[in-house]
Amino acid sequence: MLSNLVIALVERIINTTLALDKNLLTQLKKVEHQRLLVEIRDWQQQLLIVFSAQHLHLYLSDDQHGDCMISADIETLIALKDPSVLTQLIRQDKLDLQGDLNVAQAYSNAFANIDIDWPEHASRYLGDAGAQQLHLIIQKLKNQNTKSLAQLSNTITSLCQDELNVTIHPLELEQLKKQNRQLKSRTAQLEMRINQLLK
Repeated sequence: MLSNLVIALVERIINTTLALDKNLLTQLKKVEHQRLLVEIRDWQQQLLIVFSAQHLHLYLSDDQHGDCMISADIETLIALKDPSVLTQLIRQDKLDLQGDLNVAQAYSNAFANIDIDWPEHASRYLGDAGAQQLHLIIQKLKNQNTKSLAQLSNTITSLCQDELNVTIHPLELEQLKKQNRQLKSRTAQLEMRINQLLK
């Protein structure tokens, strides 16, 4: 019961968002009435997605039938917001896809290209100046968060490579690869000489 309530809430939020971006509705028309079945492995849940009558409909499903079926864990599904990684994820066995690939790509492309003018919609409630200020504050916080995460990543990388010696530096890795290629080449030459002597 709770799952159905959560799905209904998510469906309402998505459909409210759809109404804010008319281009998204146009893109989803390509897959109207086509069923996308998404199996979320870590949640052991199947979700059926159907776009019809200008709305996206979500259903919890045990049915194995759909025009396209995607099976992956939640992190892999989130990575699908970039449609270019779809084939890469399939090759890495992180994602199973059955059925019409065009359906999955159409949904992925549509949601990757969402372009909502949030200040415009917020201005109805806050006025133009208030909405613009809120948008600028959110952008500033977003940029600070990105910068902080990059600094944290660099600090952890430096700590692991230089101080703790847990991982090797990229230059050391390149040097190791170069030495490995040289050794492989010498081994191949030695093998050829041995084969010539044996003949």
